[in-house]
Amino acid sequence: MKELRKYSLLGIILLLWSACSEKKVEQTIKSTPAEASEQPIALVIHGGAGTIKRENMSAEREKAYREKLKEALNAGYADLESGEPALEAVMAAIKVMEDSPLFNAGKGAVFTHDGRNEMDAAIMDGRTRNAGAVAGITTVKNPITAAYEVMVNSPHVFMVGKGAEQFAAEQQLEIVDPEYFRDERRYKQLMRIIDAEKTQLDHSSLKEMELEDPYFNDRKYGTVGAVAVDKEGNVAAATSTGGMTNKRYGRVGDVPVIGAGTYADNATCAVSATGHGEFFIRNVVAHEIASIMRYSGKSVSDAADKVVMKQLVEMEGSGGVIAVDKNGRIAMPFNSAGMYRGYIKEKGKPNTFIYDDEDEGL
Repeated sequence: MKELRKYSLLGIILLLWSACSEKKVEQTIKSTPAEASEQPIALVIHGGAGTIKRENMSAEREKAYREKLKEALNAGYADLESGEPALEAVMAAIKVMEDSPLFNAGKGAVFTHDGRNEMDAAIMDGRTRNAGAVAGITTVKNPITAAYEVMVNSPHVFMVGKGAEQFAAEQQLEIVDPEYFRDERRYKQLMRIIDAEKTQLDHSSLKEMELEDPYFNDRKYGTVGAVAVDKEGNVAAATSTGGMTNKRYGRVGDVPVIGAGTYADNATCAVSATGHGEFFIRNVVAHEIASIMRYSGKSVSDAADKVVMKQLVEMEGSGGVIAVDKNGRIAMPFNSAGMYRGYIKEKGKPNTFIYDDEDEGL
């Protein structure tokens, strides 16, 4: 009788253990979808780096920049939140800035020495490491869309000039008259720079020009860019620019050079750069950041800081980058006086910054 009670008690214990185990399994199964949905999404943008100081910026102009940065952030984040890939998000953000005369890209592109607007753009998918780039185009309303079409609808990575424009037209992108890009403020900037090259400016004249035109010192800089990570953990990068004011001889900067101004790889990060392009090409900045992460195991922040704040500085290269990894960790270092920049990780909460003394909360 005692033996029966013993085995009965053992049976009850086994039954209870089994029930508890089943409950734990059930809880695990139920929690799996919630955990999967917690993949962080994030979007980071920049609108150019350079000598951007409070004393040279009116309250109205600062407000305009911050509002446009917020618009770009919200546009890109809406795509991420709805489940669209990072590629779509970075393009949405870039197009907002390309359509604004505030930035040196698209509608606000600077002029070449010959009085033309020649634009470059690039985009890269971190999942496949596929990429597309265009340079020296003059008729595509949104250059970033031309770069995207090169990536997805051609076997090539890089197209330039008339050929790139023909390809864009064949892809039924919006083509505009080159006059669409003409901005009088930008044209006057070109004229003043050409005049400055012809005459020796004294200190007072130079200071007056800087105060009247905050772009004067930054004629070698100016770009818009975006990097993002989506709900699938894929990263992407996109960059667009009007290049260098008063540029000659078909000069092309770092933006469309994959690995220099634009790079994305799920294994490391997505990067978009802005600054004096020649230095970014020589340092292969975007790929260098990814390589430091890959081979040294450094975080995206540490890797970006090492390249921007050390390697570029040692070569006297000025500018900055934005970067994001697959876990939504971001970096926005720059070694110039300022950089138009911002990020968003939560709906309705875009964060924008301009100067070097602002708390980014990273």
